[in-house]
Amino acid sequence: LLLGCELTASTKSYTFQVDEEDDSDHILALSVVCLTDGAKDECNVVEVVGRNHENQEIAVPVANLKLSCQPLLSLDNFKLQPPVTFRLAAGSGPVHLAGWHRIMHREDASLEDDDLSEEDEEELPPIMPAKK
Repeated sequence: LLLGCELTASTKSYTFQVDEEDDSDHILALSVVCLTDGAKDECNVVEVVGRNHENQEIAVPVANLKLSCQPLLSLDNFKLQPPVTFRLAAGSGPVHLAGWHRIMHREDASLEDDDLSEEDEEELPPIMPAKK
């Protein structure tokens, strides 16, 4: 599934969350952060707000965009685990975020594990010495 949202002076944050009762694994990947039409030549800092392994909220800046020098940043599918909030920490935007959301059902995960175990059981050809 594709994800897209826009952060502006009036809408400074966007939270992506999943149903707590859903037993599937969810991966959210952020691909591109870019300034869109109407952006001023100012620093626009986008933060990702999530929780660490101790369930404490942490905010990490992932992009600092400026129209005159860096209007776009590719994040190469930066993977996050929902719930996560994207926040415009500085600037007025508009900043567009694009990425994708993958849902991995528990049954699918067990099938993939079976596939991997079958591959592990296959015999590999012996390593032959190099010819001199």
